[in-house]
Amino acid sequence: MYKIPLLLFFFITLAVSGQIKNPVKFKFTINELGDNQYEAVLNATMESGWHIYSKDIPEDTGIPTDYKVSGKNIELIGKFTEVGKKHEEFSEAFGGKIIFYSNTAGFKQKFKLKDGTKPGDVVAEITYQTCDDRVCLAPNTLEFNKQVTPKGATEEVVTTEPAKDSVKSPVATETITKTSAEAENTANETAKLDPKQLKISTIDFKKPLTDCGTAAIEASENYWTYLFLGFIGGLIALLTPCVFPMIPLTVSFFTKGMKDKAKGKRDALLYGFFILLIFVLLSIPFHIIDGIAGNIFNEISTSVWLNIVFFIIFIFFAGSFFGYYDITLPSSIANKSSKAEEAGGIIGIFFMALTLVIVSFSCTGPILGSLLGSAVTGSSNVPMLLTFALAGFGLAWAIVFGLLALFPQALQSLPKSGGWMNTVKVVLGFVELALALKFLSKADLVSKTFLIKRELFIAIWIVVAIGLALYLFGLIRFPHDDKKPKISWTRKIIGILGIGFVIYLIQGLIPAERPKLQLLSGILPPLNVSYFHNEKDGILGMKPEHDFFTAIELAKKEGKPILIDFTGYGCENCRKMEEFVWSEPDILPILQNDVVLASLYVDDKEELPEDQKTKIDLGEGQIKKVKTIGDRWSLFQQVNFNNNSQPHYVLITPDGKVINNPVSGYMPKEDFKKFLECGVNYFKQNK
Repeated sequence: MYKIPLLLFFFITLAVSGQIKNPVKFKFTINELGDNQYEAVLNATMESGWHIYSKDIPEDTGIPTDYKVSGKNIELIGKFTEVGKKHEEFSEAFGGKIIFYSNTAGFKQKFKLKDGTKPGDVVAEITYQTCDDRVCLAPNTLEFNKQVTPKGATEEVVTTEPAKDSVKSPVATETITKTSAEAENTANETAKLDPKQLKISTIDFKKPLTDCGTAAIEASENYWTYLFLGFIGGLIALLTPCVFPMIPLTVSFFTKGMKDKAKGKRDALLYGFFILLIFVLLSIPFHIIDGIAGNIFNEISTSVWLNIVFFIIFIFFAGSFFGYYDITLPSSIANKSSKAEEAGGIIGIFFMALTLVIVSFSCTGPILGSLLGSAVTGSSNVPMLLTFALAGFGLAWAIVFGLLALFPQALQSLPKSGGWMNTVKVVLGFVELALALKFLSKADLVSKTFLIKRELFIAIWIVVAIGLALYLFGLIRFPHDDKKPKISWTRKIIGILGIGFVIYLIQGLIPAERPKLQLLSGILPPLNVSYFHNEKDGILGMKPEHDFFTAIELAKKEGKPILIDFTGYGCENCRKMEEFVWSEPDILPILQNDVVLASLYVDDKEELPEDQKTKIDLGEGQIKKVKTIGDRWSLFQQVNFNNNSQPHYVLITPDGKVINNPVSGYMPKEDFKKFLECGVNYFKQNK
């Protein structure tokens, strides 16, 4: 039972990583059966190794394929049927039988025209999930359209407006159905903006009106930060009871081979190299799963349910560190690896390194899980961040174990195992509790429930910090602690630091005009999600528009440029910019007085009104529905600015022209000020 959340965690992190992947191709046709009857047929062709589930898959063993046909002037005959060779297998993961199709599958739905003298518009929608033997891609829903025209009926006009720029996402064209009169009217009123429209013809970010002598500032992932964090995590993991006792075993193994010094040195270096290699290899699946749309990272990392799952998993990790249970991999894996060590030579050294990683998983799993969760929910470039984080983790182990293997006599200078290792685990448990709240808070923000106010978040962290201090001073104990633990000076110093952190947090409970707790910026809920403010009151005294088209109309009335702020409820760097860059006395007046601020949330899960929902043509007859506010602004950003990172800032004129080079990511105040002043001054001079 204890293994299930961990397996679920790794399944999720594997499923969300990668680039654009489309292993299933669909072809939609309509067959005439005679006697005013037709058949809507959707044929699927899958790449080798991939499959989709049948509609008859048992409950709780996967996502069944659902095929719906509807439309104007058609009446369904019976239910849809599946065509193809079904495969049935027992799944250990689901504990039951799964039914699926591989290579090819067909889905058919019979229908007839209600009025056999008029055309019928056929809309076919399929919801499915694609899997191979390693991962499952996110469930997908596609729509296909065709028109059935009986002899003598009049066809309606369908026009397609192609997008002018290729983008990172698979968005190629925007499909709009119009009558010929509407098409002519639109041609005569090109300046009028349609709320359904995603591609704005006047926007060309590659040709801004001015560059003010600067190049575009692009967001860059700080890979070295993740390498450093991974390295620190690796060092901490070395101090846990699952890893530290492995050190004498390592020394014992390599001491036997020290008779041949040259061979001993080679083996020690290989051992360290293999440890590093194994951790780096753990990130490979995140690179080869290269099939998910560019905006999937925003969609998944800000998923309410995914963040709740992360919250539960981190609480589970904390319980393990507190000593209430252990998280272990199946013993069969460790046994097979241990037997492989007996092969000797280079292969034996590799499997010894693998055994070390597997046996120590009980303690390292939660630490690695924290790194994985942070990268998956905090970046659009998940694979590379994970590679650097895991490389840092492996590097720490490679250096320590490699040096001990090279100089086994150094073992004598290491501290002996003891209760201090359990103290390290318990301290990590408190850290996991604090991190868990971050994911629950993000779910709260994205769902717009706003139950976890900023002050409540801080109060919970204060309780956790107090609990840590009480533990370090020996006032509370956990299952594996000594009945009368020795309170060392190290524990006392860390306990005092914990009390200092509590004092630091308390200032965040006191209302103030300027933001506080800069060290926690991006982790805490936004300033306006507070008991002292209303989230509808905006931020820093400003009430941004949340609709691009409304902002355009307001900018025309006020004669100001628009600052488009592509942001998100779960965007940590967005919060940091708002709290500690926007709030600066030489930045805030510009935002308040000189621009119309349009904050567009790319992770807003609220559904659009029916008259604002639209569809995006992905090519090959596949259409993507734009159902939520976040769908609209995420695709709007990709289509017009070839970018899917947040925060992303663009200054445009009221007639929709990009003034200067857009900027992305968290940046120093000076850079953001230069960007703002450049665009605003140019607009005023050329108004």
